[in-house]
Amino acid sequence: MVLAIIADAVQIVVFPLFVEGALSPAEDVLDFGVAALLVSLLGWHWEFLPSFLAKLVPGVDLVPFWTMAVANVYRKSKQIAAEEERRQQHSVLNGRS
Repeated sequence: MVLAIIADAVQIVVFPLFVEGALSPAEDVLDFGVAALLVSLLGWHWEFLPSFLAKLVPGVDLVPFWTMAVANVYRKSKQIAAEEERRQQHSVLNGRS
């Protein structure tokens, strides 16, 4: 989450460097690096693809897409963990009956 927040903050704070969107080499390096790091840290998630593509549009860097994508991945992982825990509790209860 911290990596995504830092990447989005850099793109917002250093806006003049990244205003060209897909035409900015600094933008490309930052986005490719962030995408690679997030995939290596969290694994591949479809939420990263729209974030990466949106960053190619000029002016869209003002929207914190990396942060939103990571927050969505975190939310989904918590839902999956809660569902697995409920299944385990249900199977333990059924096994005792």
